[in-house]
Amino acid sequence: MNYEEDIKISPDDLDIECRDQPALMLKYGRHKAEMDKELALENEKLDLVKAETDKKIREAPEDFGITTKITETVITNTILATKEYKETYKKYLEVKFEAAVAKSAVDAVAQRKDMLEALIKLFGLQYFSGPKVIRDFSAEIEKKEKAVNSKIKTGTRTRRTSRLNQ
Repeated sequence: MNYEEDIKISPDDLDIECRDQPALMLKYGRHKAEMDKELALENEKLDLVKAETDKKIREAPEDFGITTKITETVITNTILATKEYKETYKKYLEVKFEAAVAKSAVDAVAQRKDMLEALIKLFGLQYFSGPKVIRDFSAEIEKKEKAVNSKIKTGTRTRRTSRLNQ
């Protein structure tokens, strides 16, 4: 899903943008729900790996290289060190990340709705009308986006530089 494209608003097509908004919200709401479901399944797999490994350790600690007294800490640390747990946890983190991105997409689409309403109000107040000069609103948006992106990049460099100077 390319939500970065889907959240863009064409100020010249507000009627179409408004018409498409509910379908867009449904699309991303459904995707978020699917990712939440997948995350719950991955969490369950992770818990199952922990439980099964815990049982195996208690039955045959020597198979896991445990030569000391078996404590809860030893068992927990041994579980975390197993290849199966590491692989399952990695998959869990990937799905968790995707679920977070899906939530951000839903939030962005909701914000898009608010911005559509704001643009419609501005249009109703004739904000975009002018006496003789025709504004190229799309070009202005693009110019502002470039300026914001430039400031973000500069801000990141500044923070990194100041950390290095400390």
